Amino acid sequence: MTGPLDPEPIDPRPAEPQPLKPHPLFARFYAGYAGPALEKAGIAEHRGRLLDGLAGEVIEVGAGNGLNFRHCPPGVTRLVAVEPEPNLRRMAEREARRAPVPVEVEAARAERLPFPDASFDAAVVCLVLCSVAAPDRALAELHRVLRPGGQLRFFEHVRADSPAMRRVQRALDATVWPRLAGGCHTGRDTLTALVTAGFALGTVDRFAFPRTRVPLPTATHILGTAVRPGADDTR
Repeated sequence: MTGPLDPEPIDPRPAEPQPLKPHPLFARFYAGYAGPALEKAGIAEHRGRLLDGLAGEVIEVGAGNGLNFRHCPPGVTRLVAVEPEPNLRRMAEREARRAPVPVEVEAARAERLPFPDASFDAAVVCLVLCSVAAPDRALAELHRVLRPGGQLRFFEHVRADSPAMRRVQRALDATVWPRLAGGCHTGRDTLTALVTAGFALGTVDRFAFPRTRVPLPTATHILGTAVRPGADDTR
């Protein structure tokens, strides 16, 4: 029995995500303008690096309009692409028909994946952890559906290095940015979140993208790997 001076027990489970708020206008803006602008800035190179060498059964969470599909290597035997936004999902279904590997597009959320434990050999997140409602729960779900030893590939914009830009990010995230950018947050500490979720970090490349003369609050990116440790991993 808990006494009056005993601390309340802490629930280790991630919080339930808030109800999904659709962003149809932002979806159209991203597909029609932001996405092509990123392609023109050279994001295809980073998409290729992100997926290079993947093999087996792979899940991509927040697949958007499917621009990663064309970069999948032939070792991928099955790609399950999860996307909750209906407009982007329809575009992803069209991309799936042209993909070099088998792609299944599913309507689901990162925070509640409808797959059994240990279903996939690898997972991919690409410019999505900034906008999910509950990134801790999304990473817990990815950890759950990965097989022991499975690899998570990530390419995300994150918290800036400079204190001045971090202050800008905090101000934007607390006010207008999430409303204007489909729930996006500019300054999330994704590397810490990965470790907290139980992943072991592998290689991490930190760089500015796109490279511009004017500092951008979303310029700091990380691209790398993390692993769900196996049952015999003592780390």
